[in-house]
This record gives sequence, structure tokens and C-alpha cells, in this order.
Amino acid sequence: MNGVQNEAFDLTENLNKFDRDDRELNKHKTNGENISLEPMTHEEVVNTNLSATGTNKNEKKYSLVVFIITNFIVFVYFSYVTYHYIKIRNACEKNCELTLCSPYGMLLFVISAIYLGLIYYKLIKPYFGKTIEKKIFKPVRHNTRKFFKSMQSRVAMSIVLSATFFAYIIYETFNDFTRLRALVGIAIFITIGYSLSIKQNGINYRIVICGAIFQFLLGVILIRWTVGREIFSCFGEKISQFLNYGKHGAAFVFGDFLVTEKIVFAFAVLPIIYFFSMCISVGYYLGFMQQILFKIGWILQSIIGTTVCESVNAAGNIFLGMSESPLVIQPYIKHLTHSEIHAIMVSGFATVSGSVMAAYINFGAEPSHLITASVMAAPASLFMAKLVWPETEETKTSSNNIQIEKSTDTSIIDAASNGASNAINLMLNIIANLVAFVSFIYFADAILTWITTLAGFENLNLHSILGKIFMPISWLIGIDWKDCENVGHIIGTKTIINEFVAFKLLGEYKAAGKISSKSAAITTYAICSFANPASIGIMIGALSGLAPERRPSITKVAIRAFFAACLVTLITASIAGLLMTDETINNF
Repeated sequence: MNGVQNEAFDLTENLNKFDRDDRELNKHKTNGENISLEPMTHEEVVNTNLSATGTNKNEKKYSLVVFIITNFIVFVYFSYVTYHYIKIRNACEKNCELTLCSPYGMLLFVISAIYLGLIYYKLIKPYFGKTIEKKIFKPVRHNTRKFFKSMQSRVAMSIVLSATFFAYIIYETFNDFTRLRALVGIAIFITIGYSLSIKQNGINYRIVICGAIFQFLLGVILIRWTVGREIFSCFGEKISQFLNYGKHGAAFVFGDFLVTEKIVFAFAVLPIIYFFSMCISVGYYLGFMQQILFKIGWILQSIIGTTVCESVNAAGNIFLGMSESPLVIQPYIKHLTHSEIHAIMVSGFATVSGSVMAAYINFGAEPSHLITASVMAAPASLFMAKLVWPETEETKTSSNNIQIEKSTDTSIIDAASNGASNAINLMLNIIANLVAFVSFIYFADAILTWITTLAGFENLNLHSILGKIFMPISWLIGIDWKDCENVGHIIGTKTIINEFVAFKLLGEYKAAGKISSKSAAITTYAICSFANPASIGIMIGALSGLAPERRPSITKVAIRAFFAACLVTLITASIAGLLMTDETINNF
């Protein structure tokens, strides 16, 4: 009892001190008189404490009741759906197999993912997490570090990995050795990255090697492995369906004539960005977007060896844009090293955001290729960033001081409204860039044609020049020679202008049959990034707005980050060219 009294008196003293400080800092005047607050008495403190304890108990009981009722409803619904599915399946004659993309298969996947997460976070981690860490993970990490300390172990592992890699490549390209030129392309692009490095003797080759291996394994899983390809094809299909729901809102505002009949780009495609931005904002408010990004970031950090901020930002760029993803690590940008800022810019340039994928899909791009390209670019952006700008400073951010930022919105409705409103600038920026750059292309093409015609060169225009310049690059990533000029024009357009115009060209060439399906698929990987001159300004403006004091550092690394991102995109396309076959394209 004395302990309780002492705690109460200590609490009273603290509250009285807080009250006195508060009165000194905040004095208000009402009718010319100062208002002072009396300190709480011992009885008031005890009553407040008991009231808070009772409130906590009531909240726990309420949460428990809601949890039980929710799970009961889910169990009843799932049982009935399972019974209904079995009943229909017994009488089914066509397309009866259970797949991830089937309605019941997707329900199984969602429920399994949710309950596995609940079991891990509510049961395994709180009660067994420390034991598992102490008995399993800690000894494994210790023994692994001990094993790789010796030079003999490192050499042996390098030989095993190299032999495995080349054995797989020979097996993979046995029937078509022409695909091996993509392997040459990968080597050339990595060599260019090495030549651009600011400090070649400071490169951490562990990050480079692990990042390259991880990207290649992702390519094998997502492109060559049937199960992985089917999973991502399914997700691509679901995302395409999800984004198409935005057309209903667009049709309601602008009418069916512009949206569904004529499919005018500004009215049928771009308004979907409002819908997707709203969903992302709601996801941030609920907290699951941050959890997803931090978990993927932790995986990248564990495998590749980059810092938390770099890894989390790279994970965010799989889903978000180059100006939205840094918001997750906003409080720490001012503390980042030059190498970390460079890595953040590279991952932003080397990927595209989910909010603009609807536009690319409308141009004819395959959703599964877009998603696969963004996922593969995440580890590649990290290892290329560390190759071009190695870490030479001491990082001030670690896993111990990184906190998940919460949304500033006050409710789901507020988050949804802000998300939709925030998309206005993005949409207007896209419209402005498209109008300006497409107009400039035609203007530049006309000037170039006029100059070359006067000099006696017929049919020499921007298309042919870009095509010729980027033809070798197209050939190196695995494009058939007959398609190299057209693909070179597309890649050049993406690099010099922007990816919107490039995807528009890709759709036109596909529709006209000017390039094959395989070339179109590989080209999708080659232009699936924000690596263009206009993005440099956007990225500098976004990061400088989040950390104005770091603007000199941001501008210092921007140009190298742009070139590094271009190399990342080409390496991703080369892996696609190495692994893709005509059968793979048909399966996609």
C-alpha cells in the first residue's frame, strides 16, 4: 500500500512541476486578468490514474470482443464459401482448376496472408521471438561471419557461385546462344558504372555482388520460374483491374464519350491517378503501407548490406514515385551521407510509380512486365548506386533509430481527400510535360529535317538519328537486329525526353507490327524508369523541399545518379533479354 502511495505522491510532484512550467510558458489574458491553474491534489491524481486504468481495461475488453466477433464472421463466411466452391466444382466442366487468380484462390491467399501475419506478430514474435533469435538466428549469423572470415572460404564460395551461374546460363541458352549477348551487355553496363565511380578503391564489393545476384535471382523467379511468373502475371492482372475502377469515376465526371468510347488520354487515363493516390494515402493512414515498405526494406538491407534509409526508400519506389517515396524517411534526409542521397536518387530514377502505370498499360504495356521491372530494379539501384558513389562517410542512421512515420491525416476521409487532392500537381505536371515535350519533338524533328534536306540528306530525322545512336544498346540487351533501330528510337526517346512518350511509341510500334512481341517485352523493361532529364529537376526539387539544408549535396550527386539509373534500367532489360523466350512471352 505504501508503494502505491509513494507512486501517487511522485506522480503528484511531477504533475505539479509540469503545471508550474506550463503556467510560466503559457499565460493567457481574459478581460485583462491573468488566468492561473491550480495544481492537482493527491486525490485528483489517484482518481485520474484509476480512471485511466479502468479506461484501458475497457478498451482491452472492447478490442477482445471485436476480435472474437470479427474472426467468427470470417470463419462462418469462409466455411460457407468453401462449401459453395466444392459444390460448384463437383458440377464444373470447364476452367475448374484452383489458381491464385481464381476468386476462391485469391480468397485463400488473402486469408492465409492475414492469419499468418497475425500468428507471427501476436503469438510467435511476442512469446518466442527472443528465444528464436538467441537459439537460431544469432548462432547462424555468428557461424556465417566466422566462416567467411578466411580467404579460403571466400574463394571457395566465389568458385561455387560462379560455376553455378555459368552452368545455369549454359543450360538456359543451350537452344539459343544468341541470348548470351545480353550477358555481354550486363558486363559492359557494370563496367561503365565502375568507370563512373568517384572512388574505385572504396567500392564495397559485397553490396555490388549481393545486389547483382539478388536481382538475377528475382529475374529467374519472376520471368523463368512458372510459379513466380504466374503469381506476378496474376498480380499484374489484378492491378490492371484495380486501376480500371478509376475509369468509373472519370466517366461519371467527364462522360462515357470521352472515357470509354473515344478514350481521350487526358480524360480516360490520367484521372485514374487521383484514385490510386487516394488509396495510397489511405494505406498510409491505416499504417499498413509503412509496414510493407519497412519489411521489404529490411529484406533488402539484410541481403544486400545497404543502410536502412537506402533500403526502405528503394522498397518504397517499387510502389511509389520518386518524390513520394522519400517522405517515408523524411526526418532522416538531413542526416544522410552523400552516398545515401545518391542511392535514394538512383532508386527514384530507376523505377516508376504505381500511380502512372495505368497510363503505360493504356499505351499497351503488359502490367506483369511493369511490376517485374520495378521489383527487379530495387536491388539493382542499390548495388549500382554503391558502385558509382561508394560510401566514404560514417552513416548516422541505423536500424536502432529509424521510426515509422505516421500519417498526419486525422481520419480515413481526411486521408482519402488529401490523397486525391495531392494528385492534382502530379497530373498537371504530367500533362504539362507531355504537351511541351511532344510538341518540342515535332518542332525539333521539323528543324532537323529542314537542315538535312538542304544539305542533300533525304529521310534523315530525329527518329532515324536516335535509332542509329541507340541501336548498339538495343542489340546488347537482346533485341533482334531487325527491330534494333525502332527499339533504339524508343529507348532514346525515354532517355532524352521521358518514358510517357516512349511508351506511346512502343504502343504504336506494337499495334503496327513494327517490332516483335519479344522485342516489345524487353523494351518494356528498358524504358520502365523515370531516368530522363526532366526527372532530375523534379528529384532535386522534391528532396530539397524535404531537406533544404542538403540542397548542395543533392545537386552534387544528381547527374551521376541519372546515369547510374540509366544503367540500372538497361541491366534489368538485359536480364529480361537473357531469360525470355518466345514461350515465356506467350505465357505472360
